[in-house]
Amino acid sequence: MAKPAALTPDAEMTATVRAARWQDYFQLMKPRVMSLVVFTGLTGLIAARVPVHPLLGAVAVLCIAIGAGASGALNMWYDADIDAKMRRTRGRPVPMGLVAGAEAATLGVVLSLLSVMLMGIAVNWLAAGMLAFTIVFYAVVYTMWLKRWTTQNIVIGGLAGALPPAIGWAAATGSAPLNAWLMVLIIFLWTPPHFWALSLYVSTDYAKAG
Repeated sequence: MAKPAALTPDAEMTATVRAARWQDYFQLMKPRVMSLVVFTGLTGLIAARVPVHPLLGAVAVLCIAIGAGASGALNMWYDADIDAKMRRTRGRPVPMGLVAGAEAATLGVVLSLLSVMLMGIAVNWLAAGMLAFTIVFYAVVYTMWLKRWTTQNIVIGGLAGALPPAIGWAAATGSAPLNAWLMVLIIFLWTPPHFWALSLYVSTDYAKAG
């Protein structure tokens, strides 16, 4: 696996302008992506149609959100070298030098462990296991492997973003039946054409990053 390159001189210069703020660390968690994951996870929780204690439901959704944020932080740590080459991503905290790569990686690991353990202890271990698989799949399989080795990365890697409804369903019932996986399939099939359509607007950026 390729190791992220050092920060660019422009990024190092930016780091001297101001210290990192809490907003920079929050940005590492990709809040816009997180909001979609929370929505689909909550949808799975509700679609299960079983009584769920409001507190446990809130904890389950929180764990899904934290897990998504952890994946985002690990992604930004590892992709700092290619993020610095693209206009769309060069303003992110790590390539800008506002947050050190080691800090982003540490945040990702800590949040990953927190979300999975809290889900397992407070909700159930099936949902926790599925959440752990999602984090590993996004951070390792998609970010570290597929993204740099194949143009089919979004087709295969889209599974990570498609799993939250099944996690929400498992959190509510302790199981993941066919209906839950049908929801996953809908998002899985929707992801590539959605992403490819958006990527047409930043094709030059992707060419710069290879």
